[in-house]
Amino acid sequence: MTLDSSLLSAIPGLRHAFFTRDGGVSSGIYADLNGGLGSNDDPQNVTENRRRMAERMGVAPHHFLSVHQIHSPDAVVASGPWAGASRPRADAIVTRTEGIAIGVTAADCGPILLADPNARVIGAAHAGWKGALTGILESTIDAMEKLGAERGGMVAAIGPMIRQQSYEVGSEFVERFIDAEADNAVFFVPSPREGHAMFDLAGFIRMRLENAGVLMIDDVGADTYSDERFFSYRRSVHRKEPDYGRHVHAIALEP
Repeated sequence: MTLDSSLLSAIPGLRHAFFTRDGGVSSGIYADLNGGLGSNDDPQNVTENRRRMAERMGVAPHHFLSVHQIHSPDAVVASGPWAGASRPRADAIVTRTEGIAIGVTAADCGPILLADPNARVIGAAHAGWKGALTGILESTIDAMEKLGAERGGMVAAIGPMIRQQSYEVGSEFVERFIDAEADNAVFFVPSPREGHAMFDLAGFIRMRLENAGVLMIDDVGADTYSDERFFSYRRSVHRKEPDYGRHVHAIALEP
């Protein structure tokens, strides 16, 4: 049902999970553990799946928090369940509140879980290519520091995402990254298809974390596109499926 980070697992009083698609009640293209509130799955199935994930994290379902992701560099602070029915529009959550689980959804993009064991501040970030390029990781780290964390003491875990061997992009994509920083060329290798390249999103995320001062980094190494244990937006597109499931990857401070 989950993959774990060895670095985060070694921290007392912390729970985390990179959920696979196993262990849920959804069926068809959403089988099994679809946590995507924005998917077209039966809402009752999504609710039950998220309840099971909340149980795995040791929190009540209304304490299992995620945001309305918009591929932005924006991070929000959680101190308890969201007020009202809507979720904040952002791509990362940070907290120092015990007993709530903060999570991000993904289906090829990069989920990043962070913790400062000494300050007991945690964060969860959704880093697709756009968010990673425009600063979601730096925003998450800054927000954690405002709660008392120190970036030099943070531990980061990079979760399941589409990996370089599966992530083909066009020349305009490559140009966008190189225009932002010439050194970004190192994250691309030629594709068998002319005019295309293979992009190392995980390597780019690791570089951004290291440049921000976070040096204790773990990577679970899973490829969501080639590994059927995971939902994959790109795999669904290639199969011409009408929609796709989403994972929730979460972290929590135990009371």
